[in-house]
This record gives sequence, structure tokens and C-alpha cells, in this order.
Amino acid sequence: MWGSRSARGVLLATIAAVSRPLSIVAAPAAPRDPERAALVRGVLPALFVTVLLTANVVAVKLVQVGPLVFPAGIVVFPVSYILGDVLTEVYGYATARRVIWLGFGCNLLMVVAIWLGGLLPPAPFWAANQAAYDTILGFTPRLLVASFLAYLVGEFANSYVLARMKIATGGRYLWTRTIGSTVVGEGLDSLLFVTFAFAGVIPGGALLDAIVTQWLLKTAYEALATPLTYLVVNALKRLEGVDVFDRAADFNPFALGE
Repeated sequence: MWGSRSARGVLLATIAAVSRPLSIVAAPAAPRDPERAALVRGVLPALFVTVLLTANVVAVKLVQVGPLVFPAGIVVFPVSYILGDVLTEVYGYATARRVIWLGFGCNLLMVVAIWLGGLLPPAPFWAANQAAYDTILGFTPRLLVASFLAYLVGEFANSYVLARMKIATGGRYLWTRTIGSTVVGEGLDSLLFVTFAFAGVIPGGALLDAIVTQWLLKTAYEALATPLTYLVVNALKRLEGVDVFDRAADFNPFALGE
């Protein structure tokens, strides 16, 4: 199923889209350092994808701090929202949309590779490790659907809210956009993933606690990272000579052609 032609097509389309020059709605000046700007445009999507894949792998470990239980992926996953904020704020919604789909395609490719690797017959001297491989890297269909759905809805909601708030605030008060968009995006991500993955498996009270705990921790992470976000955003705007406002943007998540 995961090795189908349609899955490969999604991945190739997203890679081709994100490889184009970043979509700039308004470009009042040329980049101050074109070579450095080009490097940054390559590094940001690569870092976004790396964070996403790393979070999905380490999330299999559950951590307990006092009464709170949460996946280890929370250590790095919120960084994807910070990067999403930077991409939307500096380069606009269309660029963030392409990177989000690139992350989805790369995540799908990773899942396919892990699934195929699990199907291959283990060497006799390694066979005792097969169960560990399946436990750590294996995915159930329910968890996959929950993860992919939560990722897409959360990331697109985060980017959309930030772009709209930037217009509403006239580009001022960046902190309100980064934190406000995270409250919405991470809230939807936590709600969808925990509900679809664990409803009927854990009691309703524990389900709600898990949703709220992840939501608050991820939002707090974003709030603490606000000074760093300011530094990165301001540095990139100076480097690129842009400050994009998505007043005429098409916010359709599937409009990859832009």
C-alpha cells in the first residue's frame, strides 16, 4: 500500500515544488547577500524536515516528569512550528505550504522504508532483534492516520493564523502571531492526534489530560523561544530584503502550483 505509485507521486510533487525559488509576494529589495540567502532557503526546509522526522522517531518513548506523561518527541517537535512561523512570516504562506507538504512527503517515505525493512527476512543471527525493531519503529495504521492528519491540520492552521494575524496587526507585535498561531495549531495537533490514536484505548479523563498537557507544553515551548524567533525573523528579513503580507494569497492547502 505504502509503496504505491500515488505515494511516490506525492513525494516527487512536493520535492519539485519546494525546489523552486521561494515565493515572495513583495520584494522591495534584492537580497543583500544572494549566496547566503540561497543557502538559508535550502537550510530552512531541510531543518524543518529533519525536526519532523526526528520527532516522529523519538516520540515512541514516553517520558514521565512528576505526574505528567508525554512522548519524548515533544523535545523537538515544537521546533517545526517555530520554523513554520519563520517561513510564513518572512517568505509567506505559499512557501510555508510547500515546505509543509515536503515534510509530509518525506515522512511518508520514511514510513514506507521502515515498513519495507520490517517485511524483509532478518538474518538468523539478528532475528532476536526483530521484535525490538517492530516495537520501536513499527507503526499501526491507526497511529499513522492520526499522526498524518494531526500534522497537516496543525501546521496549516498555524501558518494560516499567523499570515492572517500579520495582516490584522500591520506587521507589528510578532509575538502575538507566533504564540497565537501556536495556540491554534498545536491545539488542533494535540486534539486530533491523541483523540484519533487513543480514543477507546485510554479513559476519557486521561485522554483529556494528555491533550491538554501536550498542548500547554508545546505552547510554552513556543513562548520561551520567542526571543530567538525575533532574532531569526529580523535577520532573515534584512538578508532577503522582504517583508511578505499575504493579502492576495490563496490559502488553499492543496494549491501547490503557486
